[in-house]
Amino acid sequence: MASKKWAAFPHPDKAFDYSGDKLEKNWPKLHAGDQEPYPDETQIAKLIKSSSKLGKPADAGKIAIQLQEGWRAFHRGDFQQAFEIGDAAGLLGTALACKAMGIHANYLVDNDKDKLARFEATAARAEAAQAVLAKEANAHYFQAFALGRYSQMISIAKALAQGLAGKVRASLEMTLKLAPKHAEAHTAMALYHAEVVSKVGSMIAGLTYGAKASIAEDHLKTALKLTPDAPIAHIEHGNALMLLYGAKKEDEAAASYARAIKLKPRDAMEALDIAFAKAQME
Repeated sequence: MASKKWAAFPHPDKAFDYSGDKLEKNWPKLHAGDQEPYPDETQIAKLIKSSSKLGKPADAGKIAIQLQEGWRAFHRGDFQQAFEIGDAAGLLGTALACKAMGIHANYLVDNDKDKLARFEATAARAEAAQAVLAKEANAHYFQAFALGRYSQMISIAKALAQGLAGKVRASLEMTLKLAPKHAEAHTAMALYHAEVVSKVGSMIAGLTYGAKASIAEDHLKTALKLTPDAPIAHIEHGNALMLLYGAKKEDEAAASYARAIKLKPRDAMEALDIAFAKAQME
């Protein structure tokens, strides 16, 4: 899937250059949403120590340098390069490969068949990593992210019938158990509840799926509190309000989009989030 040339990131910016020590220095802000640990030699060695399937201890330093280069590529918008570096790193590159393919598919792939295939591949990659990386939150989160986007494309009704909603919820619950401050998982959990309530109504949603508008709102508030400067937290807040309340909260949803648009993007992903919000407001 990486052999064909991927569509290029359309908003290059020198501000997204995290060469040298700029990556580590800015890592806490760049990864406040996904809580991915900085891939230095110590972190990689710790993971390798947990399972021989992850590689040789002597290679920890080399792998760490590769992954750092991969994340630099991701943040500047070279998504294909980021994916290929993550893919080459095997299970240790799961989060990088999944995020690169998932974000690129979400915003820069126009063909629906191709987009669905990429979300399927991303979900499968994350699920395959869970046996070895069971304690790594993003091995669970990116399965939920990809299945969630896949479900939105095939329709929530079909996703519910196929049991995908249950998988998304279970993966998100595990993510939040491992990383309670994972803002992107809080946002995704809010959307899970909002999508189900919107599709089947509040009574059936609560009785059958345990989905409630009040729980969605709690997760939205948490995500905004954890990452007030992340465009996606505001965008999905607006999306969830529309799903739950429709025209009644249209002004509030529009205000959420407006707040997202006013933010300064810190990397390529956030630039794409903001461009999406602007397009929706036109």
